[in-house]
Amino acid sequence: MVDFSLWDIVRNLLLALRWTVALSLIAFAGGGIVGLVLLIARLSKLPGAARCVALYVQVFQGTPLLMQLFLTYFGLSMLGIDTSALFAASVCLTLYASAYLTEIWRGCVLSIPRGQWEAAASLAMNFGEQLRHIVLPQAARIAIGPTVGFLIQIIKGTALASVIGFVEITKAGQMIANATYEPFLVYGCVGLMYFALCFPLSVWSRNLERKLSPRR
Repeated sequence: MVDFSLWDIVRNLLLALRWTVALSLIAFAGGGIVGLVLLIARLSKLPGAARCVALYVQVFQGTPLLMQLFLTYFGLSMLGIDTSALFAASVCLTLYASAYLTEIWRGCVLSIPRGQWEAAASLAMNFGEQLRHIVLPQAARIAIGPTVGFLIQIIKGTALASVIGFVEITKAGQMIANATYEPFLVYGCVGLMYFALCFPLSVWSRNLERKLSPRR
């Protein structure tokens, strides 16, 4: 048993918290970029594009994130790619986030009245111009709230990266609890840190949805 003071526990958890935040930002940014590309592909009239994107979304939404992490980590190794836990977790969470963000944003786009598309077409705008100038600016206002809300799910999802050896706050908590034999104290601190990250985002998301929702 190692003698850790409360400050030692908190300090070590805060050091690991940096990696939780870093992985969350990587997954959210990467998922946003991939998700936007998938959204455009699904809305376009390219043959088979909508079905392929729909299948991609169903695969990631219909399988556990834990299994996806294992397949990514061991699958990359089987392909001969010398990977790290951070790289594998980043790739997996990016793909996972992109599937959900694509569906969130598609719902926001579909909520735009069809008359907006028709009005843009009447101005001789092509598909790209309709999205860029008319549809996406309106859909973006609707999407801000649920997108921020999904960021909370990504933050909590990073805890599963501990199973492939990535030392974020949950993995650090497990290691400290094994060394101190004080799991209640350690995991209590871990829970409070997750709450400190997620609660402000949750409040912000609700406020954004309330402010940006259409007035009735």
